[in-house]
Amino acid sequence: MKTKAAVVLEAGKPFEIMELDLDGPGPGEVMVKMVAAGLCHSDLHLANGDMPPRYPIVGGHEGAGIIEEVGAGVTRLKPGDHVVCSFIPMCGSCRYCSTGRQNLCDMGATILEGSLPDGTFRFHKDGLDFGGVCMVGTFSERTTVSQFSVVKIDEWLPLEKAVLVGCGVPTGWGTAVYTGGVRAGDTVVIYGIGGLGINAVQGAVSAGAKYVVVVDPVAMKRDVALKFGATHAFSEPAAAAEKVKELTWGQGADQALILVGSVDAEVVQNATAIIGKGGTVVITGLAHPELLNIQLSSFEVTLFEKTIKGSLFGSANPQYDIVRLLRLYDAGQLKLDELITTKYTLEEVNQGYQDLEDGKNIRGVILFE
Repeated sequence: MKTKAAVVLEAGKPFEIMELDLDGPGPGEVMVKMVAAGLCHSDLHLANGDMPPRYPIVGGHEGAGIIEEVGAGVTRLKPGDHVVCSFIPMCGSCRYCSTGRQNLCDMGATILEGSLPDGTFRFHKDGLDFGGVCMVGTFSERTTVSQFSVVKIDEWLPLEKAVLVGCGVPTGWGTAVYTGGVRAGDTVVIYGIGGLGINAVQGAVSAGAKYVVVVDPVAMKRDVALKFGATHAFSEPAAAAEKVKELTWGQGADQALILVGSVDAEVVQNATAIIGKGGTVVITGLAHPELLNIQLSSFEVTLFEKTIKGSLFGSANPQYDIVRLLRLYDAGQLKLDELITTKYTLEEVNQGYQDLEDGKNIRGVILFE
């Protein structure tokens, strides 16, 4: 089958739109006709080489669509089912899945290779194998993926909104609720209000935080954060630190959540300084794997028992939390519609990412229909 896709051929190059050959589903696999794909900042890390995958690769790891075909041995999905792609697969039986940590599933070891779990590829052109970002490659009209990379959702939910719970919403929401452990009455500081940070705001508010302080240089993003429930918004970390000191009577924040587009040593230092005794810093944002960006004195960390931890997919469980968050949306307790700033066609993918880098979007979405 032929499919049109947005592809990165090598690091530092923009996405190219090209027609690829797509294999049908093998055993344990499904073919998905994509309805929508999210423009997540992580794809930029892959495109610019900050987190280099195997090239060439079909972009996109947020996607929602309809199952068109299933391979042998697939019993929990059927043609016509509405699904959200999970950039974290979940086999259900590895050490991590079986202990409730599906976000660390061993099957995710090949997500930068872009192959399916068996090490083979489903996208091809002129005898060359093309990977799919995070084993899904949602910037394609159709994609063939492992059954462990999709989650069935309720059919009445709009797929162009549901697409956001494939990565950005659970990653941000879970950063606050799960990894950060935000509780009622806490003071939370969030660095970076993009597609992840705005959902950390939603998570912190949902958990009952007393104060939710956001830091972002873009005025539009600060304004949106306040509409989503943030109590204070600042363009500079120093101003945020002064306000947190005032709000907490000098005790410091309970959690500092780092969700900036590219994590550097300065933001880690600011976050560690703003939390009080026993506080927690959560690092969800990414940077080049060779960049040593956590540079701290152990003196303060030790004496104040501060915790610094990473978060993948917000420590959420894809199979459970994707459905859970969509049902919160259905009940009016989670904002999705308001997250989407601009909608694009597949051919406009590079414009969408330029808008993201220019600070114009909270979240852009590609619509295939």
